[in-house]
Amino acid sequence: QVQLVESGGGLVQPGGSLRLSCAGSGSIFSIYVMGWYRQAPGKQREVVAFIGSSGYANYADSVKGRFTISRDNVKNMVYLQMDSLKPEDTAVYYCNARRDPMVYWGQGTQVTVSS
Repeated sequence: QVQLVESGGGLVQPGGSLRLSCAGSGSIFSIYVMGWYRQAPGKQREVVAFIGSSGYANYADSVKGRFTISRDNVKNMVYLQMDSLKPEDTAVYYCNARRDPMVYWGQGTQVTVSS
């Protein structure tokens, strides 16, 4: 069992930056593939980025070059550094831990990009 708690969301102007954090607890954190997903109003939840236990990361095309995912297996933390934010990045961002067949989600944190 893994518990995930996101933080760091908020309101930011276009072109600005935010850093999301996800604190994990309850299991051996390092064995999970960790990811960030987002869901905008009226749209399906989509993957933003994920990172394996070894640090290999992959990104959605829409955020490549702007977002960076990282993890700290000692602190049980996952981060999403978001730069050059655009209005279309507005969404609720969710932290995800996966080790098939187990999948865990956080409660989400709102990110709003607006002037």
